[in-house]
Amino acid sequence: MTETFKKRFQTSILLLILLYFMIINNLISTYVLIVFGVLSVVEFFQISKKIFSKLFFRYSINFFFLIYLSFFCYIFLLFNNFPYLKIILYTIIFGCVASDVGGYVFGKIFKGPKITTISPNKTYSGAFGSIILTCLAVFFPLFFFTNNFSQQVIIISIIISLSCQIGDLFFSFLKRKAKIKDTGNFFPGHGGILDRVDGILLGLPSGIILMVILL
Repeated sequence: MTETFKKRFQTSILLLILLYFMIINNLISTYVLIVFGVLSVVEFFQISKKIFSKLFFRYSINFFFLIYLSFFCYIFLLFNNFPYLKIILYTIIFGCVASDVGGYVFGKIFKGPKITTISPNKTYSGAFGSIILTCLAVFFPLFFFTNNFSQQVIIISIIISLSCQIGDLFFSFLKRKAKIKDTGNFFPGHGGILDRVDGILLGLPSGIILMVILL
């Protein structure tokens, strides 16, 4: 077991514990959202500064990200204050986390062809593993609370996973353009805030929209 993997594993456990406290305490989830939101903005501004030399393009993309993140945080806080919506919120978040874990584990175990040069570590086996674990992570909580199974849940899970992977690839593309490996070093073994929430930033809104439409 490498030192990097140990740090990654230990940080992942701490993040899961933090997620647990966010679920049981709305005040903690609000504070965490504020801290993560501010640090995400700081990291994104640093990346855009390295990519865009022209101020107009840099400020435009920064403004768009700030508006998007503000809307993301608003939806998060809104869903977090209603019991039924809170179940949906954290079910989707668990699905996003499962997508990331599935991609990492399946990719490491089965390896295989690479998906793109944007992110050399992304493989087809990892993408398939992301979908499988997301389906399981979304299905069981919804089945537990509704005691009902529908094909729409599978469709939603697949879209959540694909959205997470697209978000991950998008930020990998930005990091490649900025010529950096990680967006920061906030999480030992993981990198910065955006390295952890890149998939959630797209996966969570996609999952919410689909659940409202299909369920």
